[in-house]
Amino acid sequence: MQVPPFSLSEQIHELGAALDQAVLEVLRSGQYIGGATIGRFEDDFARACGVPHAIGCNSGTDALILALRGLGIGPGDEVITASFSFFATAEAISAVGATPMFVDVEESSYLIDLDQLEAAINPATKALLPVHLFGRPVDMERVCAIAERHGLRVIEDCAQATGASWAGRPVGSWGDAGCFSFFPTKNLGAAGDGGAVTCRDAGLAQSIRELAVHGMPRRYLHTALGYNSRLDSIQAAVLNVKLPHLPRWVERRGAIARHYRDHLVALGGVALPEAGPAGHSWNQFVLRVPQCPGARACEGASAACVPSPDSASFGLPEACCRDWLKQQLQDAGVSTIIYYPIPIHRQPAYADLGYGAGSLPITERLCTEVLSLPIFPELTDEQQQRVIAVLRSVVAQPLIVA
Repeated sequence: MQVPPFSLSEQIHELGAALDQAVLEVLRSGQYIGGATIGRFEDDFARACGVPHAIGCNSGTDALILALRGLGIGPGDEVITASFSFFATAEAISAVGATPMFVDVEESSYLIDLDQLEAAINPATKALLPVHLFGRPVDMERVCAIAERHGLRVIEDCAQATGASWAGRPVGSWGDAGCFSFFPTKNLGAAGDGGAVTCRDAGLAQSIRELAVHGMPRRYLHTALGYNSRLDSIQAAVLNVKLPHLPRWVERRGAIARHYRDHLVALGGVALPEAGPAGHSWNQFVLRVPQCPGARACEGASAACVPSPDSASFGLPEACCRDWLKQQLQDAGVSTIIYYPIPIHRQPAYADLGYGAGSLPITERLCTEVLSLPIFPELTDEQQQRVIAVLRSVVAQPLIVA
């Protein structure tokens, strides 16, 4: 049995008739940009996020750029964020002319260390950009309290956390702006790229809406240098069909995560992710391989396991134990993904910021240990049992519980 890291075909099969009808209605309408389909999605998504405003845009990356621009973040400003994230988190900061300032994460949660975040604030700091990584929400009560003490803006990176919440309140409703991605593999995925910015302030919403359409408050009047970053009607039609299913899909992801935790607790050499808060939306189930998992692993002179090429090239610890386990699973038909093998601060694009090897030690070590198991709403019980069985056949000592 082959087990993929994610599957879009099953979701499309389940919703096929409704998706076909929604897309065909848009095609026949001739209204491909803007219009009622977009408005419906924006209204419904804003309601789902507990805010009055949602502005559709081209991607999660653009959502970050538009939010930063709308909040007046630009050249000379610094924005504090995590390096253990997808590159777009920092790329968007640089795209508006500001400078990303990276702090380390917590080993147990994978989330930005809020003690280090507050310690890093300086006169140039203008905003905080916490990342709700893998669907686990950051403590937004504490982030907002820090921001208020220091007079800073808060932009939430919710790309992997649609449907997540902190203290019963949806992510994207805590900060000045929330930024979402509808990349097809996200909790709420379109049939291509798409994104949205959520906010409570009507003036900010209007500014972002104008920036997304060439800085244009009305046709052919341009008051700012903006972007061409619109969510198109076909993607909105797809999202309109899918949005009502989001709570059920998030619940299913949580059930899969609990099943993994319950049935992998007797294994060794790997560390399971924490259960996390009630609002975790489990976009990924990411375990760690901090040591070679038992005698069957990459120990001994005859071992096929070798250090990852990323380790030597980017000043990271060796990742051979994680890479060995990934290969064992792959050979048995279980596909996994590494999120992320190289931290942002060690990427060549940010070499000029001067973050040397060892500057963010937890982030750098996590990048050599993390491995994401298959988790998506359509994952069958049989497929999940296959993943568990393969892990049990490979790993053989008491588990290190995170």
